[in-house]
Amino acid sequence: MHTLRLKKPLAFFDLETTGVNIVRDRIVEISVVKALPNGETEIRTRRINPEMPIPLESSLIHGIYDEDIKDAPTFKGIAKNLATFLEGCDLAGFNSNRFDIPMLVEEFLRVGVEFDLKNRKTVDAQRIYHMMEPRNLGAAYKFYCGKELLNAHSAEADTIATFEVLQGQIARYEGVKVVDSHGVETEPIKNDVAALHELTASKLIDFAGRMSYNDKGEEVFNFGKHNGKRIAEVLKNEPSFFDWMMKGEFPLDTKRKLTEIKLRALTQR
Repeated sequence: MHTLRLKKPLAFFDLETTGVNIVRDRIVEISVVKALPNGETEIRTRRINPEMPIPLESSLIHGIYDEDIKDAPTFKGIAKNLATFLEGCDLAGFNSNRFDIPMLVEEFLRVGVEFDLKNRKTVDAQRIYHMMEPRNLGAAYKFYCGKELLNAHSAEADTIATFEVLQGQIARYEGVKVVDSHGVETEPIKNDVAALHELTASKLIDFAGRMSYNDKGEEVFNFGKHNGKRIAEVLKNEPSFFDWMMKGEFPLDTKRKLTEIKLRALTQR
């Protein structure tokens, strides 16, 4: 039985991949710990054939080699069942906002399976950890749970550890106020997914971080020659920039969000 107070299931998950490039790399293993509002949990772990060779440097980290996944299903083969398993769940992980969620969304987009995040809360235990105790998952597990993390970089071991770490963080910090990087005091830590989402969510518009909200809440580019400029203004004054991004090596999620902004600007004229 877990200690989280939940209104809906919270799915902790971790990915092992061929690399860290969201556009080019693929998932080779996914593990999900679904924490249910009644205190029970469900664990599912699946290896996936990425349909591309796993680089040796990646295999040396997570211990999964080409031979291990040659008979495993492809992501396309498991996508619908996975989406169903995650249906109605908020999402949690360790560095999940910057890597695992963007990678998972990209895989779903590639195979044409709907996976909408608009009504989901996301909780990144690493964000809380870095605010309170800047270290890695192994150190977090030892600090909050008093145990050594065995089989690190195994998707299931890392996922279960993250699940236990978040519970340990809440037990330790519930009611404690956080001071952000600008010295502003936030609301205290709560055993509440919506509050944890607000605490750990970033200002990014797309998961790759190419677009974000500025201090005024405006949508701006976050890279290159238009860094810091309002997206709507750039698209109005330089229409070719949109075409360049759509043809470039940007994640599908980035292109989709950029298209949404462009269409919204057109309807507001």
